[in-house]
Amino acid sequence: MNDTRAIVAELSLLEKAALLSGANTWQTRAVERLGLPPVWLADGPHGVRKQAGSADHLGINGSEPATCFPTAATVAGSWDEDLAGEIGAALGAEAAAQGVGVLLGPGLNIKRSPLGGRSFEYFSEDPELSGRLAAAYVRGIQSAGVAATPKHFAANSQELRRMVSDSVVDERTLREIYLTAFEIVVRESDPWAIMSSYNLVNGVYAHENPHLLKDVLRDEWGFDGAVISDWGGSNDAVAAVAAGGTLEMPSPGFDSAREIIAAVESGRLPLEDLDARVGEVIELVRRVGGATRAVADEAAHHALARRAAGESTVLLRNEGAILPMRAGTSVAVIGAFATVPRYQGAGSSLVNATRVTTLSAALEATDLSVVGVVDGFRRDGGSDPALVEEAVALARTAETAVLMLGLPEIAESEGMDRASLALPRAQVELLRAVHAVNPRTVVVLSAGGVVETPWVSHTAALVHAYLGGQAGGEAVADVLTGATEPGGRLAETMPISLADTPADGSFPSTARTAEYREGLMVGYRWYETAEIQVAFPFGFGLGYTTFSLSDLVVDEHGASVTVTNTGGRAGSEVVQMYVGRRDASGVVRPIRELKGYAKVRLAPGSSTRVRLPFGARTFRFFDVGSDSWREERGTYEIAVGRNVRDLPLRAMIERDGVVLPLLDAPDRPAKLREVDDRAFTRLLGRTLPPSGWGDGPLGENDPMDRLAGARSPLARFGFRLLDGRRRKAEASGDPDLNILFLLNGPFRVIHKMSGGLAGRRLTAAVLTLVNGHTLRGLGGVIGAFFAGRRDERATKRAFEAAVTKRSV
Repeated sequence: MNDTRAIVAELSLLEKAALLSGANTWQTRAVERLGLPPVWLADGPHGVRKQAGSADHLGINGSEPATCFPTAATVAGSWDEDLAGEIGAALGAEAAAQGVGVLLGPGLNIKRSPLGGRSFEYFSEDPELSGRLAAAYVRGIQSAGVAATPKHFAANSQELRRMVSDSVVDERTLREIYLTAFEIVVRESDPWAIMSSYNLVNGVYAHENPHLLKDVLRDEWGFDGAVISDWGGSNDAVAAVAAGGTLEMPSPGFDSAREIIAAVESGRLPLEDLDARVGEVIELVRRVGGATRAVADEAAHHALARRAAGESTVLLRNEGAILPMRAGTSVAVIGAFATVPRYQGAGSSLVNATRVTTLSAALEATDLSVVGVVDGFRRDGGSDPALVEEAVALARTAETAVLMLGLPEIAESEGMDRASLALPRAQVELLRAVHAVNPRTVVVLSAGGVVETPWVSHTAALVHAYLGGQAGGEAVADVLTGATEPGGRLAETMPISLADTPADGSFPSTARTAEYREGLMVGYRWYETAEIQVAFPFGFGLGYTTFSLSDLVVDEHGASVTVTNTGGRAGSEVVQMYVGRRDASGVVRPIRELKGYAKVRLAPGSSTRVRLPFGARTFRFFDVGSDSWREERGTYEIAVGRNVRDLPLRAMIERDGVVLPLLDAPDRPAKLREVDDRAFTRLLGRTLPPSGWGDGPLGENDPMDRLAGARSPLARFGFRLLDGRRRKAEASGDPDLNILFLLNGPFRVIHKMSGGLAGRRLTAAVLTLVNGHTLRGLGGVIGAFFAGRRDERATKRAFEAAVTKRSV
């Protein structure tokens, strides 16, 4: 740190300001005279995406080959921190081999709604599980000398208008649900960087939010790393520096640097704040300087990806123990995903896989007898009776029909949220037709999240493979044949219908604000407290052997339980511990919450004693009045079992703590979702912010899709062109991420993501035009462009002269 301060002291004001934004799309700026090299950043939640050629931030252009591991939503099903750590180490090794110093991941936002378009990149609806798995990833990545960047901090729940949406959430919910996973990561794995989210949180953009970045992240949790903006997520460079936002990406040219310099020179920005942020950049550069450039082991990483996908696969139904299939079983393989797999989501996490295996090829390599492979359905969801007829004819000839169904590419992508939880109708019709001629029908789902399953009675077995990465086809074959036991347990609830979900009707929000009125009641907390039936509960999953749990002992430090494999083959079980208040309380609480778990692997007939310790997070709640974590005196139930609805072992424990005034007994739990304006205002502790967009002129933080109602006919024409391209792309089944980004994004991306071609003055001129002052706006655009180019060239020359000057 002393060396860092010395380097900061040698930097000019221009150098300091310039170091706080990127040199281009993927690299930091260098200061040659002080030995500060550029650092390469790359996407990497489940595989390194280094773009050596034409760069973009949306996964559109190609990238270097890398292992595509299963997505976070898949690996979450493993409930296995050791496995997560192995994947993290492999990701770090591949990043280091490609010269990447900062890997942008893992993603650990809480799944507020299963409709979230980016859910495949996130672990769970529960912060304890999300945080522990993400911490393991971070430790693995950083073991290779590469900085991990947990993201997106924070309350980043929807894709619709994600760069302008304001997440309005009460402080207790924010702390207990949406920040806890990040807290676990920071405290238990010491990440060298964190990525801030696009959205506002309670009226302030995340990258310039002093409550998030200073009060909580740095002062309370002790984070000492760099806060990196999501690409285009910086709003006000000066406010970010003051609040604790370190690095703005991608490059805005030198526009932000000039704003920072002006703020320091005017006294609006304290120099010590600037120096603190510059020190964080220098520390990041120094931390990743020791990364080795060893060649990654492609074969070993493919094998790890295969094992991870298999151990994360969730078996939801297995009537008559149809799985695993015995050797020699004749199998009809049906489904377009069996030959052209869906193994990752669309967007900035898109990996150029080193190789990709298919289920059809993998099954043909086993000792099963594959009688044929047919598509059965069109990927775009259109009806095709000929494909169904072909599939039915094939299913008649086999003992077992294996259908690989799932969500099409258009359903799950960065930049857009899902429209429903249903499988495409054509796939469901295919399933019913096949099952009618072959009741021994096994369905394998390829999807990055949950789906409704009203058709489950038409299956003999149901396997949720999620998005299994490049080796997912082999992994599913391993599970179907019993070479691998399906070790997965659901990390999110599968509801019966979308109408049952806690944010139904308000997600995604189309307003300026996204109001988190459901509060703490997210995921299983909602279904359990409100006593709502679900298709498959949180933590559920079957295996190929059986286990018993017995002899629960609870003391003041934790719970212990004996786990026995009572079946005929080796297997794994996830022992889960839930805690709930069982006497009157002074705070509203979910009926139970996950507070501990352990994955156990046992040979047939063997037993082991499992310890589930209590910790600082086990009984706490966030007390808004005292702005602190506290524990309430009272009686708590410790429930241990296999999932949130299978908890056979229970014990009570008394805990000391604060005594709060008791709440009146609530009405039926289902009414907890019915939070009106008055109740939500009381929960927030402040007046509700306006949710509408207003009728005034468009501003730089209005979304560009509001061009539809702009005063300028030229602007409205421009919107129709963009929207037409969006509709055409969606109709083809291949979303145009560039168009989605523009329509959902604010006008400020004109200067924030132009790489120096435009400055804030040019954005202001464009807004003058779209707000109806066409001639003045056009003149302003022309003038601002040429003035901006002059300023940019002058600043660039000054910076290049400074960074190459010999140190004195």
